[in-house]
Amino acid sequence: MATSVGELVDMLFNMIDEARNAPLSGDKCLLERDKALDLVEDIRAQLPVELAEAHKIVNARAEYVASAKREAEEIRRRAEAEARQRLENDEIMNAARQKAAELMRKAEEDVKKLKRNANEYCEDLLRRTEEALGEALTEARRARTNFRSAANMGKPDAGPSAKNSRVFDVEAQG
Repeated sequence: MATSVGELVDMLFNMIDEARNAPLSGDKCLLERDKALDLVEDIRAQLPVELAEAHKIVNARAEYVASAKREAEEIRRRAEAEARQRLENDEIMNAARQKAAELMRKAEEDVKKLKRNANEYCEDLLRRTEEALGEALTEARRARTNFRSAANMGKPDAGPSAKNSRVFDVEAQG
């Protein structure tokens, strides 16, 4: 016996197609009534089973399509979230680059200012040192002149003040 409705319908079709025409009836034919009714009954019995299976397949297909739509929506949502995250990361990176550039510019300005201040300090320190050395040189020359003057006083060819024969006293000249 056939198991599917399609096979049973094919058997019924073949039975009708192969049936002999009834004499003097035109297109009418003779069938074995019991066999035809058995096939129709088998079709009736199988039809609900196959319809249930068809419904299951249609429902499974609908569930599969819905699942695929949910999965596609989840993939789209994740892609959008990742795109937003990348955009935020790009914005953060751009902000960080701008901040770094600003810090570098400020650091360069600070370095220039520090160099300028250091140069001014060194220039002032050298000027004051030069002034102090100049004053010390002037004082040393004056002391030397005083020393020579005092030293020359005690010599016979030193003139009239040589008679006093004084010795130079640095503390007294101070």
